[in-house]
Amino acid sequence: MSREIPLSSLEKASDLSVFQLVIKNKNVFWGSIILIIIIFVAIFGPFFALDPVSLNPMSRLKPPGDAGLFGTDQLGRDVYSRVINGGRISLVVGLTVAIFAVIFGTVMGLLAGYIRILDAIIMRVMDGLMAIPAILLAIAMISLSGATLTTVIAAIVIPEIPRVVRLVRSVVLTVREEPYVESAISVGTPVYLVMIRHVLPNTIAPLIVQATYICGSAMLTEAILGFLGAGIPPEIPSWGNIMSEGRTFFQLTPWIIFFPGIALAVTVLSVNIVGDGLRDTLDPRIARNMR
Repeated sequence: MSREIPLSSLEKASDLSVFQLVIKNKNVFWGSIILIIIIFVAIFGPFFALDPVSLNPMSRLKPPGDAGLFGTDQLGRDVYSRVINGGRISLVVGLTVAIFAVIFGTVMGLLAGYIRILDAIIMRVMDGLMAIPAILLAIAMISLSGATLTTVIAAIVIPEIPRVVRLVRSVVLTVREEPYVESAISVGTPVYLVMIRHVLPNTIAPLIVQATYICGSAMLTEAILGFLGAGIPPEIPSWGNIMSEGRTFFQLTPWIIFFPGIALAVTVLSVNIVGDGLRDTLDPRIARNMR
């Protein structure tokens, strides 16, 4: 007598297999370790650092070691404290932009890929957004609405949405022709249930990978806006405006730019390494060779 294996057991085994593959991937493992350390320092580091906006003109432009771990800037502020606090801004911007871009892009991508009437309308709007340089669009929005954290996040989210929409739409166009989707439609399953139960799960793997790249790109964009003076207000330390304020004294005090630049580079690199590892793990053709 044959013994049936419960579906829940198969799903748990499959989830465990994917988890093991993720842990086995060196890029995901080491990239995650570096990213966790950066997040830990950004969250708890400010509790053990000086006030990042406290002025001390008597200690201005001091090199690392003479006044603080990373030295001081032109106003005597501790560069270490500003870099640690700036990490919070970059991580919040990157994570928030990735979440909102994926949510809005997924909804519009599902609608564009599954409902033919909306396809042309949504995609023409997305093509129009992609035709505008992201930095110029962000600067225009910030100039009109004011430089706040919310405005900066919104200005970075909008240019990222079309990329998610195109990705999800391409997956939906492939999946909707599959026999199991056509079978669900033939038995009278509502359209919204077909999209949620059968189409949406196929977009999760590429969306996870895309979200990591959006996160890294958002942190770089925020730093560029801050460096150009169009990002986070100067009274709130971020890696971009720290480097912007230090560029005038770069030849005399290169550490003002060096330390936030290294922090930004390492953070974005770790996010991209995790993204590359997840792409290799979640791609069935590559994952099959890793087993």
